Amino acid sequence: MMHILFDVNIIVDICARRKPFFQLACDSLEKCFADGCSPWIYTGSVQTLEFTLASELVRLKELDGCSLTRSMSLQIARKLLAIFCSKMNWLAALANEGDVFDTDDPEDEQLIRAFDRFPAGEIKLLTRDHRLLNSYPDKAISPEQYCQLPPEECKLPFIDLNAQQDRIRPELEKNMHRVLHHGRYILGSEVQELERRLCEYTGAKHCIGVSSGTDALLMPLMAWDIGPGDAVFTTPFTFIATAEVIRLIGATPVFVDIDPQTFNIDPKKLELAIRAVHDNAPEIYPLPRKPEGISRLVPKTIIPVDLFGLPADYDPITSIAEDYGLKVLADSAQGFGSQYKGRKSGTLGHATATSFFPAKPLGAYGDGGAIFTDDDELAETLESIRVHGKGKDKYDNVRIGLNARLDTLQAAVLLAKLDIFDKELEAKKEVAEQYTGLVADKTARISPPYIPQGFTSAWAQYSVLAETGKQRGDIQAALRKAGVPSMVYYPKPLHMQTAFGQLGYLPEDMPVAMDTARRILSLPMHAYLQDEQIVAIVETLRQSH
Repeated sequence: MMHILFDVNIIVDICARRKPFFQLACDSLEKCFADGCSPWIYTGSVQTLEFTLASELVRLKELDGCSLTRSMSLQIARKLLAIFCSKMNWLAALANEGDVFDTDDPEDEQLIRAFDRFPAGEIKLLTRDHRLLNSYPDKAISPEQYCQLPPEECKLPFIDLNAQQDRIRPELEKNMHRVLHHGRYILGSEVQELERRLCEYTGAKHCIGVSSGTDALLMPLMAWDIGPGDAVFTTPFTFIATAEVIRLIGATPVFVDIDPQTFNIDPKKLELAIRAVHDNAPEIYPLPRKPEGISRLVPKTIIPVDLFGLPADYDPITSIAEDYGLKVLADSAQGFGSQYKGRKSGTLGHATATSFFPAKPLGAYGDGGAIFTDDDELAETLESIRVHGKGKDKYDNVRIGLNARLDTLQAAVLLAKLDIFDKELEAKKEVAEQYTGLVADKTARISPPYIPQGFTSAWAQYSVLAETGKQRGDIQAALRKAGVPSMVYYPKPLHMQTAFGQLGYLPEDMPVAMDTARRILSLPMHAYLQDEQIVAIVETLRQSH
C-alpha cells in the first residue's frame, strides 16, 4: 500500500479553496482514496496548519473587499480542519523528529524524518514546496506529478491488518506511549486491565494472559499433571501447536478424525477412540503406537479445536468427558469471539486456550495468548506456572514453571483492538454471508462453510471445499493470476507429519482429514473486505472451473 503524506500547503489549498491550486489538490485527494492509498497528516504540523489556514482565510476575504477578524478566522479554520482531518490518518511526531533546530528548515526536516518509519518507496510527500520537491525528488511529489501517475495496483491482502490499524491508530499510540512512560513492561497494569475486560467479555471467572497460544495450551496440561503414559485426544486437522504441547509434556496424542462438514473433531469417533484406549483395543478405533515401557495408555484429556473460528460441538464432547472422567481443554486459538448455543468461547471447557497471534480474530502485534477458566485452584496454579512456578515471591518457587508472561505492550495493543472487536465480528459475519450466497449461487462445484444451528463463527478463515485436489489447484492458479491470495489450511494432517511419525499412524486411519486436506482452500477474510472485492473473488472462482 502506498502512503501519501499531505503537506500543509495542499491541505490549505483544499480547505480554503485557494485558486489556482484547489482543483489539483482535490484531484490528488480523490486519487489517493480511489487508489486505496493511505492519507496522512503529520501531527507536528497542527499549529502551522491552523495559523496558515486562518491567515489565508483573512487574505482571501481582503481580496474580496471584506474583512475577517483573527478570532473569527481561527474558528472557521478549526471547523474546516476538523472536517478535513476526519478522513485522514494522523502520523505521530516522535522524539527524534523534534531534534531539528540545527537544520535549515526544522519543520521540513520533521516531515522528512518521519519517512524513516515507512518501508522505502512506500510513502510520498504531496507538496507544492519547490525546495522539498528539488531536495527530495525520491520522497516528494507535486499534485501535477501525482495525478499523472497510473492507478496504484491494488494488492488484495489475505488479512488486512493495515486497514484495522488505520481505524484504531490514535488509541494504539496512546496505549503504547502510556506503557513507555510508566515503564512497567512485564505484567504492567495493562495486562491486568486486559484480563479483567476479557473476563467480562467471555463470562469466564478467570483470565490469565500468557506469552503465546502455545503456552496457553501447554500450561493447563502442566497444571493437571498430564505426562508419560497419559492419552490426550485431539484432531489431526489443525496447526501443530495443538498436538505439539502433548508431546512436550511426554503424553501421547491420540488423533480422532473430523466431521466432514464442520472440520472439527467428530464426537462419535471421539467416544470410539476413548473406548479403544480405555479397553486397550485398537480394533475399536485406530490408536497410536505406545511409548516404550508403557503397556497401556490412560485417557486423561480432550483438546477440541475451534477450527477456522467455528466452535467444536461441546455438548456431546463434555458429556463424553464426564462419562470417562476427562478434562476438556478447548483450543480456541482461532475461535475467540465465537459462540456455542449462547455461550461464548472461553467458557466451554474446564479451561480454554486462545492465541493473540496477529492474524487471529483478536490479534496483537507479536505473540501472546490467554487461558480462561472458572476453576479457582487451576487459575492460581496457572498464575504460578506463568512466572517460573512462583510461590509467595519470585524466589520462592513451588513448582517447575515457565517464563510465559504476556508483554505489557502487547496488552496495550489488544486493549485498543478489543474496543472494536464486536464490530469487526459483525462485519466479518456480513462478509461471510455475502461470500456464501455468491458461492452457492455461482459455483456449484465448490462447497461453502457449514455453520450448524446455534453456532456462531469468529470467522478466523473463510474456507471452501473444492470437488478434487486438481480443481483446488486450478482455482488457486486463477486466483493468483487475478492478484487474489489464497491459503491451504492444512495440506498435511498431523498424523502424517514427520514429527509424529513414531506414533505409527497410517493415512487411512483418518480418511476425512486426508480428504479434506486435499480439497480445502481459504479465501481472503477480514472485516474490511469490500463488496466489489468479494464479487470479483467469487467471479474468479466461477471462471476457474
